[in-house]
Amino acid sequence: MNFNGATNKVVLERYLKLQQPKDKVQCMYVWIDGSGEHLRAKSRTVDFVPKTPKELPIWNFDGSSTGQADGCNSDVYLYPVALYRDPFRLGDNKLVLCETYKYNKKPTETNHRMACNELMERVKDQKPWFGIEQEYTLLDQDQHPFGWPKNGFPGPQGPYYCGVGANRVYGRDIVEAHYRTCLYSGVNISGTNAEVMPAQWEFQVGPCEGIEMGDDLWMARFLIHRVAEEFGVVVSMDPKPMQGDWNGAGAHTNFSTLKMREENGLTEIEKAIDKLSRHHIRHIKAYDPNEGKDNERRLTGLHETSSIHDFSAGVANRGCSIRIPRGCAEERKGYLEDRRPSSNCDPYQVTGVMVKTCCLDE
Repeated sequence: MNFNGATNKVVLERYLKLQQPKDKVQCMYVWIDGSGEHLRAKSRTVDFVPKTPKELPIWNFDGSSTGQADGCNSDVYLYPVALYRDPFRLGDNKLVLCETYKYNKKPTETNHRMACNELMERVKDQKPWFGIEQEYTLLDQDQHPFGWPKNGFPGPQGPYYCGVGANRVYGRDIVEAHYRTCLYSGVNISGTNAEVMPAQWEFQVGPCEGIEMGDDLWMARFLIHRVAEEFGVVVSMDPKPMQGDWNGAGAHTNFSTLKMREENGLTEIEKAIDKLSRHHIRHIKAYDPNEGKDNERRLTGLHETSSIHDFSAGVANRGCSIRIPRGCAEERKGYLEDRRPSSNCDPYQVTGVMVKTCCLDE
């Protein structure tokens, strides 16, 4: 089988070094498809260097091929909403995150950004900050975990978390390449680490205020898929990629408002936790693209998770729905961590429902 990673990347370098006309810029439009968790992209040339997304033209694509339209009425519109430097083509070239709209100019079913942005505008005086810890798993193209024995399993969990060494860590070069592309592009990446299950990793994005959390996380996801493509490796956001005694993958979401970050903000954190406790089911439905069905495999009460059926909270407890970090409890201010969102969640839905519950009391 001719795997994608078998192509010679050195050959490509010869062509990427060709001089690009100064009045031509390549823009790769990136959007969320009809699955609500996968990304698509295509490129166009513009004859100026865009400074803001609004300068770029609205474009369209065949929605019948992405699960977003019927074949008899297939055009879906791409509205540029966020601009990033392109770490692959370099120069003035750009990555363009887009919202998707139907023929009638209404948002597609998987365009949750518009509603999220409206919520963030309503609470902007409360200065909502977010940080999301995105876990993911590296797979071979045959869907087998990267670096795992083909006819068996690696040793039990324990040595792999934040591990060092060829017998404990698989795929670090992919992680390092992704980290640098995020920094170059303008994504607010704040760290990475190897996770508990071998071939599983995490990167953190944030702190981001308001709508930027969703924008930066989606672009960071695009970048990890795109970087892994160069290595012939697949990135899975499945919340429970391996059954059995292996950790699942989440998108732990850290959240605070200005009042939580100020002196005695712990009181505000406790108020938010009380509100969250009264809307557990609503949050579970918003925390994965299949309204909780994906998370059912992960939120079992085992492997550092809470039960999907019960709400819980505690200080430094990774088996709770909501964790208050030890340092925040001691300083009596800071943030809370919602450990329920799945690795394949839509960050617009996660952050939107968070401010809806905690900031708007809706």
